[in-house]
Amino acid sequence: MNSAMLTQLLYCFCVLSALLLAGTLLRGLIPAFQKLFLPASVIGGFIGLLAGPVIWKNFDIPFKGIPFPQEWITAWSVLPGILIVPVVASTPLGMKTRRTGQTSANVMKMFTLLFAVGGVQILLGLIVRELFVHISPELNLYKTFGYELVEGFGGGHGTAGFIGGYYRDIGLSFWEIAQGLTTTTATFGLVGGMIIGIIAINIAARKSRTAILAEPWEIPAEIARGFEKDPEKQNVLGRETTFNSSIESLSFHLAIILSGCGVAYIIMNLVRRYNVPVIYQLPIWVYALLVMFGINSLIQKTGLKTLVDTKTKSRITGVCADYAITAAVASLPVQAIMKYIVPLMILIVLGYVLTYITIFGLSKIVFPDCYFEQGITIWGTYTGVFLTGLMLLKICDPDYRLPVLNDYTVSFSMTTLFGFILTPLTVGVMLNYGFLANILVQGGISLACIVLLFSVHIISERKGTRI
Repeated sequence: MNSAMLTQLLYCFCVLSALLLAGTLLRGLIPAFQKLFLPASVIGGFIGLLAGPVIWKNFDIPFKGIPFPQEWITAWSVLPGILIVPVVASTPLGMKTRRTGQTSANVMKMFTLLFAVGGVQILLGLIVRELFVHISPELNLYKTFGYELVEGFGGGHGTAGFIGGYYRDIGLSFWEIAQGLTTTTATFGLVGGMIIGIIAINIAARKSRTAILAEPWEIPAEIARGFEKDPEKQNVLGRETTFNSSIESLSFHLAIILSGCGVAYIIMNLVRRYNVPVIYQLPIWVYALLVMFGINSLIQKTGLKTLVDTKTKSRITGVCADYAITAAVASLPVQAIMKYIVPLMILIVLGYVLTYITIFGLSKIVFPDCYFEQGITIWGTYTGVFLTGLMLLKICDPDYRLPVLNDYTVSFSMTTLFGFILTPLTVGVMLNYGFLANILVQGGISLACIVLLFSVHIISERKGTRI
């Protein structure tokens, strides 16, 4: 890599930064964006997509968009898969080893329910793909089509880069299309999930189905617009665990994360160089997770755990995610997406319906005390992102008086970690086996989650709230 290439990369980040600032401004000015809680990264990404040449270059009109060089757009499409590595790798950093068996029954129930919903979304994707393979063979759907529903709805825009990078690493030629389709389902999930969630909350409040909320709750203006002007109310970025005379705290945390990623790349390259059986096709983030678990264990055992601040870590990964999402949206392969628009839209619409029925149908049985709050939180997560679920919960329970927040935070972390680990298995089955085998495997996993969900529920009802 020479200086010219590095300069071009800097230009790419400069444009992405401008798009992020434009997205922040529009989020603060446009009420519709505020009501939908659209992140600045998504808004900025769409500004880049609409202003650039990706859409307009194929139309016979004078306006061809801002002439972003093709190498910039190519870099943007690759960038999410790279930036998502430190995001995933940082997950174990700061985790504290728990020596007690005090696991909440509701945490386990929410964890298994989240996994069950994900399994149902995968099954729907498999069925829609199989349907269009027979009725529209000319589409030539790739083998993992349909997996974009659970990754977009359940993972959000950041997961699009994760999927794109993984597919690219294992040599799948359709990685860019899959990344684009996942970004599309994530956008529909985020917007539709918030709209449907707010409508559901209003209906539930009026019909007295909510545990606390008596009437629709107004979201504070500063949360809606996305920034706080009052210095007294602004949150603290994180603890400064080091002195800047030695090293900045942000630099220290970033160095830990990137060092772990570097070790992971070394291990992965050695495994692939010597073609180690079974594990040679594992994606980079699996190695990164394992390495960071080791690093975190070392930090915890050597008494250095106070040097790691999880809030600071989250800020760093948040920066990576913001740029990854903006880049992914700005480089959407629009023409390829339009080819699959019919099966994709059917997948999304059926995804809304089946996800809603599954979540609230099961929540009503296993969460008798506050089923709606538990359900709406899971709904926000499996159509949008973690913060969507958190925001919908806050509307129902403004002061977090219910135990849902703690159950949700812990179970979501567990689901995310296990989801990353199981992704290679899911994709491997999709690539190497037929429809029937895929249905049996994914159906078996979903059924096992539901059986475990009801088993935990029955045990907790008999023995109390702790298991």
